[in-house]
Amino acid sequence: MAPYHIRKYQENDRKWVTDLFSEAMAEHIPTTFFHILKLPQTLVLLLGGPLALILVSGSWVLAFVSSLALLAALRFLAEYPWKQFVVMSLHTDMSDITKSYLSESGSCFWVAESMGQVVGIVGALPVKKPTLQKTQLELLHLCVTPEHRGQGIAKALVRTVLTFARDQGYGEVVLTTSILQHSALALYQSLGFQKTSQFFLFTSWRLISSFQIQFTYCLPSAQVSQALEQGGGLRSV
Repeated sequence: MAPYHIRKYQENDRKWVTDLFSEAMAEHIPTTFFHILKLPQTLVLLLGGPLALILVSGSWVLAFVSSLALLAALRFLAEYPWKQFVVMSLHTDMSDITKSYLSESGSCFWVAESMGQVVGIVGALPVKKPTLQKTQLELLHLCVTPEHRGQGIAKALVRTVLTFARDQGYGEVVLTTSILQHSALALYQSLGFQKTSQFFLFTSWRLISSFQIQFTYCLPSAQVSQALEQGGGLRSV
């Protein structure tokens, strides 16, 4: 296992970061495709559509071609939400990472570096909602390259965000992830995040019954943290 260290983002990391993010999102397309295939409405279309064509036209060839066309359409439906999310991210907060994340003290963007390469990323931005009773920091874009997974890098990146949030005086850390990102769900729950809500990010997500889950991690106040640490009651994150 190659050693790694976590540091703040630098401008010459940009290509590594955007490529890693885009490739990580593309990895979810096969999972999404198989999820769509298992939906009841999809099974009805895949079985009932060709059968109806055979009964109406008597053509097995037409039924076969229509099945292939339907599978291609379903594949597009699996790809579209992830590509839409990548485009949206690269044109908003990730279009200028330094400006979005490093221009103010209450936000940050980190990379995990190993052997001179960026192998993991995570960002954190304040949630700007005037109705919030507690100040919240949002964890964003957690990704690790496939060949470096299983080494605790993702967990270390999340803990970096939690430590930063506590030091900055935030009350909560929040994040959103897809129900299809099984490893991410397990990671966040193992670290103590609690599910607080679920919703559809885009209309395309609703079409494939893939909702987003919001998680929240409640942080003690600085005074409580100090008291607990002195009493040995707070585990380091």
